[in-house]
Amino acid sequence: MLIVDTIAGLLGAVLLLRFWMQAIRVRPPSSVAQFTFQLSDWLVRPLRRVVPGVGGFDWASLIGAFLIVFLATSVLFFVGAPWQTVLLAALHRFLQWILYGFMAMLVIEAIFSWVNPHAPLAPFIRALNEPLLRPLRKVVPLVGNLDLSLLVALILLQIAQLVLGMLFGR
Repeated sequence: MLIVDTIAGLLGAVLLLRFWMQAIRVRPPSSVAQFTFQLSDWLVRPLRRVVPGVGGFDWASLIGAFLIVFLATSVLFFVGAPWQTVLLAALHRFLQWILYGFMAMLVIEAIFSWVNPHAPLAPFIRALNEPLLRPLRKVVPLVGNLDLSLLVALILLQIAQLVLGMLFGR
């Protein structure tokens, strides 16, 4: 069961990354783009025939990620359970995946800023995080030369996780 959850989580993360890159119109480095598209095209291309992109969003990637979490949730936890129960549990896990993905990107940016701010992937990660951090940078002042908006974003995402847990009774 751990293998199913791990594979589903990694594939879901790739699909969510694909959606986010296209939603905010970030051009990834070619290695990241190849990796993302090669891992997800088998699901996204057929879904695009049914779910076209509307409003500049790649809905097929987002729906593909939800289908993966729905299937993994039904296999892992609720074999034989009513579909409504599986759907609610899958929605909870899907929203968790989104929040964890944002947290991971913020942590990766923090590590890059401390270890190697000129790493080849650093500008790409910064571009992925910019829509999250831009509104906070308007409110959170710099402390010396230290930008605390990243820390505030992580705290807000943790609060969102807690609220999500309360909403879904977990």
